Amino acid sequence: MNNIFQTLLYQREKQKDTVLATIVWDDGSAPRGAGSQMLVGAEGLLSGTIGGGAVELRSIQLARALLAGQHVDALYDFKLSRDGELGMACGGDVTVLFTPARLSDRVWDALAAEVLRCVRDRVPGWLVLPLDGAAPHIAETAETGEGVFSLPLPVGERAVIFGAGHIARALTPLLRTVGFRPVVVDDRPGFATAEHFPQADRTICGDFDRISDYLTLTPEDYVVIMTNGHEHDFQAEVQVLRGETAYVGVIGSRKKTAFVNQRLREAGIPEEKIAFVHTPVGTPIKAVTPEEIAVSIAGEMICVRAARREAAGE
Repeated sequence: MNNIFQTLLYQREKQKDTVLATIVWDDGSAPRGAGSQMLVGAEGLLSGTIGGGAVELRSIQLARALLAGQHVDALYDFKLSRDGELGMACGGDVTVLFTPARLSDRVWDALAAEVLRCVRDRVPGWLVLPLDGAAPHIAETAETGEGVFSLPLPVGERAVIFGAGHIARALTPLLRTVGFRPVVVDDRPGFATAEHFPQADRTICGDFDRISDYLTLTPEDYVVIMTNGHEHDFQAEVQVLRGETAYVGVIGSRKKTAFVNQRLREAGIPEEKIAFVHTPVGTPIKAVTPEEIAVSIAGEMICVRAARREAAGE
């Protein structure tokens, strides 16, 4: 979305109309799901994607026709079957919303600037698109109903990494590229520095046994624990599990995990909270190097995030 609205503003500076194409409904197998967007100009695709292939090609054609003054319905249904319009065999269906951003409608200038500001400053919000093709607006909460489609602004989920070692250095920039907002915590002043983690939103130097003194975890946070010692890991994990988070991953062997789990029980942590922890952390891809381990952790976090978004109907 960030690139799309940056491109939209650039096109407006060049005095060019554009069309924002958004998948607002999908069912069955489809290249991309609801919320996927692309920006189209008179010359064709400018930014984003709604899945490529025949759906995207036909949508580009319809958007260009709209810009050329032809009548195009705001909502267009694609049936992805061999006997459908596109002759595809995916077996699903998608509905694409075409929203023209014409130069004559000055609301788009303020809208694009506000979207970019929210994304830059990590301000949560929703892009609300009327299904009649009228210009969108920004709302603090999702608007529901038959006449609108609400899309969360991509401000990113916060990922709190306890431990600023080699894996954290590899994981932080990787998480940034896939939409997380990394925060790195360590008790060693020479490790928790902005110079070591330029892609992190914050670097915090503080004791692992007093997390609440400098950080408030929320139910939307993703937590990775990999400090420079087992006792630090345990102290951080106990505090994290006494609250609510979206994900907790803890590095360590299965032997260490069994030992720590027993200590967690003795500390009064319920079994369902212990079972919630991903440990050993990461998708099992036989990772060895810090960079490989970072990939395995990021993959697991992406999977959990996707499952949460599906459950929330996003």
